[in-house]
Amino acid sequence: MQIALDYYRILGLPLAATEEQLRQAYNDRILQLPQREYSTLAIAARKRILEQAYMVLSDPRERSKYDQAYLAYAYDQTKIEIPSELEGNGETANQSYNLQPLTIDVAKQNLVGALVLLQELGEYELVIRLGQPYLTNRVTGKSDRHFEKRALTNTDELPDVILTVALSCLELGREQWQQGNYENAAISLETGEELLLRERMFTSVQAEITADLCKLRPYRILDLLALPMERTKDRHQGWELLQNILDQRGGIDGVGNDQTGLNVDDFLRFIQQLRHHLTVSEQHKLFESESKRPSTVATYLLVYGLIAKGFCQSQPALIRQAKQVLLPLAKRQDVHLEQALCALLLGQTEEATRVLELSQDYEQLTIIRQQSQDSPDLLPGLCLYCEQWLEQEVFPHFRDLSKQQASLKDYFADKQVQAYLEQLPADPYTTEELRTVKRGIGSPHTSFTQDEHLPIVSSVATSSQDLDEWKEPKVEVASQTSTAHPQERAKQWKISGYGHNSHGFLPEEGTKESSKYKHRRRGSTSIQEEHREEKPSHNRLHNKYRQNFTRKFPAVTRLNIFFLIGGILGIWVLIPTIWGRLNSTMVDQPNLHGGKLVVQLNQPTVVIPQPAPPSGQLTKAIAQTLIETWLSTKAAAMGSNHEIKRLDKILIDPALSQWQSIVRQDMAIKRYRKYEHEVKIELVHQEGNTSNNAVVEATVKEITHFYRGENLQTSGREALRVRYDLTRQQKSWRIRNMTIVES
Repeated sequence: MQIALDYYRILGLPLAATEEQLRQAYNDRILQLPQREYSTLAIAARKRILEQAYMVLSDPRERSKYDQAYLAYAYDQTKIEIPSELEGNGETANQSYNLQPLTIDVAKQNLVGALVLLQELGEYELVIRLGQPYLTNRVTGKSDRHFEKRALTNTDELPDVILTVALSCLELGREQWQQGNYENAAISLETGEELLLRERMFTSVQAEITADLCKLRPYRILDLLALPMERTKDRHQGWELLQNILDQRGGIDGVGNDQTGLNVDDFLRFIQQLRHHLTVSEQHKLFESESKRPSTVATYLLVYGLIAKGFCQSQPALIRQAKQVLLPLAKRQDVHLEQALCALLLGQTEEATRVLELSQDYEQLTIIRQQSQDSPDLLPGLCLYCEQWLEQEVFPHFRDLSKQQASLKDYFADKQVQAYLEQLPADPYTTEELRTVKRGIGSPHTSFTQDEHLPIVSSVATSSQDLDEWKEPKVEVASQTSTAHPQERAKQWKISGYGHNSHGFLPEEGTKESSKYKHRRRGSTSIQEEHREEKPSHNRLHNKYRQNFTRKFPAVTRLNIFFLIGGILGIWVLIPTIWGRLNSTMVDQPNLHGGKLVVQLNQPTVVIPQPAPPSGQLTKAIAQTLIETWLSTKAAAMGSNHEIKRLDKILIDPALSQWQSIVRQDMAIKRYRKYEHEVKIELVHQEGNTSNNAVVEATVKEITHFYRGENLQTSGREALRVRYDLTRQQKSWRIRNMTIVES
C-alpha cells in the first residue's frame, strides 16, 4: 500500500547527506525504540521500514533514481501557479492543481511499523485516518472484499494500532489546544478516550487523556460561553461543563479536586474572566444558586448582579434584595460602601450618607468628600460616585451591559421605580445594624450605640409623597438648609471634569416639596428648636435665682458685704509677709562666708533629673513614633514595590489582614500609591502603666497620589482624626485596629 512518506524523512536526513551521515542516522533510528509499550511485532515492522529506507539510499543506483523522483516532485510543487481566473474558485483550483504527496510502498505486514513512524514524525491526523478503518470495520465473521482490504494480516497487531491511534489523538489534541482550537482539541481527546474505553486497553494512556480533558474544561467553557447568544446549544454545553466543575469543587471558593489543576486563586481569576461572557441574567442565576452552598464569593458577586439588573431593568426590588444579602457579609468585611449605594438607589438618602461614614475605604471616601465640599452632607459626591461605580466597576463585567450608561436621573424618573419606592417600607434591620455595627472591622470593643451623635436612621422614600424628596439633590441637616436652586446645586457636582448637571436625579421642570416632606422638615427643625429652647429655659431659671438674691439683700447691704470680703482676703495675703519681717528682727543672723548664693526663680540651684516614665507606659513621644512608623510602612506596602511583608512588623489582625487584602487588590490591578503625611497626637489612653492595651487618637493629614504604571491617575487630600487601638506584644506596640473618629 502507498503511504505518504519519504526515505529521507524516515531517517531524518537532508537530500545531500553523505554515506557516513546515512550510516549514523540509520544506527541512531534503530536504537531509538518507541517510547510506549509497543509489542515486538510493531518494533520489528518499524525496523523493517527503516532497513528498507537505508537499503535504497545506500545503493548509489537506487538512490539516484529515488533522488530524481524526489526532485521532480519538489520542482513540480514550486512550479505550479494557479491561474488568475481560478483564484476565486478555491475548490476548483484544488481539484485541478493539487498534487499527490510523495509516497513509498509499504507491505501490509509492515503497516503497524509505518503507523508508528508516522506518529513519531508528528503526522497525527494521517495516523488517525489510516488506522481508524482497521478499527471500525473490524467485525467478526465478515468476509466481503471491502473488509478484507482493511483487515490486519495478524490480529496480534491490533493493540499496536489502537495504541498508535490513541497516542495520535492525545498529541493532536494537545497541539490543537496550544493553537487555541479548544473544541477541536476536545474532539480529538474524546476520540482517543472513547477508543481506549471501548477496547479496555492501556489504562495509563487513558488516564493521561482524561486528565488533559479535565484541564481543558476551563478553556472550553470560556470559548463556548463567548459564542453569540444564538448558539444556544453550544453555550448550553459550556454551562454544563461549568456546573460540573462547580459541583466537583464544592462551589466557587471550594477546595474539592476537579482535576483542572486550578487552585482557589486561579479559579477565582477564571470566574472573573468568565463574567465578561455572561449576561446579567445569567450571572444572577449562577451566583444566586452558588451563594446557597454557601459561598462568600458567590454572595458578593450576586450583589453586583442584583444591583446591575435592578438598575438597568428598573427593578428596585432586586436592589433591596442586594441590600439584604449584604447584611451577613457586613459582619465579616467592610461592605458599608456597597450598602450606602444600595440605600441611595432605594431613595434612602439619609441612611446612605450615615452608612457611608462607617466605611473604612478611605480612598473612595476621599473622592466622595472632595465632590461634596459645598454641601452639608456627602450626598452629591455619593451620587456622582454611584454613577461612576456602575459604569466603571459593575457594568463592564456583564456581557450585555459593557456599554451601558448610568443615569440616576433616568432611573428615578422611571414610573416603575417610582411605583415601587412609593410602597417601600423602612427596613427594620437598618436601625439595629447601625446600633451594633462595629466601627473597626474585627474590633470587639468598639461599637456604635444609640446617642445624640448617631440618630436612628429612617427611610426617606416611604410613600408616594416622598418621591420629590429623593429626587432632590439636597438633604436637610438640622436647621441648616441650602437655598440654592436645584439646577445650580447640580452644577457643583463635578468629578475629574465630569459635568453632571444633566445626570443628577432632578425633575425636568423643577422640584416641588410634598406636604409630607415639608412636614418632615418642620419636624426635624422643631427637634433642633427644642434643643435651642433648653438653653433659654436654663437661663430663665438662672435669672430667677439672681432676682431672688437681689430682692433679699438691698444695694447698700450688698456693697458692705463686698468690702468686708475684700478686707478679709487682703489681711490673709499680708499675714505671711508681716510674720517673716518680725522673725528676721528677733533672730540673730549667722555670718555667711564666701560669695552670695545666686538663686533664680527660673532655674533650679541643683539639676533635678527628669523622672523616667514607668516601664511599659505609652507616652505621646512613643505614640508619635509608632504612628509615623505605621504611615511609612503603609507607604512602602502601597508603593510601587508593594513591600507587603513589612506590614506584620507594625500591624496585627484584624488590621493586618485588612491591609494585606488592600495591597493585594492594588497589585492585581497594577496600581500603586504615593503618600505625604503629617501627624499630630491628640490623645493617649492606657489603663495603667502595665496594661497591654492602649488607645491613641491622632490627626493625620494625608495626600494620596494614585498611579498605574508611570501615569498619575488621580490625587486626594484629607485631614482625619483616627483612633488607633494598640496591643503590646513582646515589649513592642502593634496596631490592632484603625477607626475614623467623628469630628
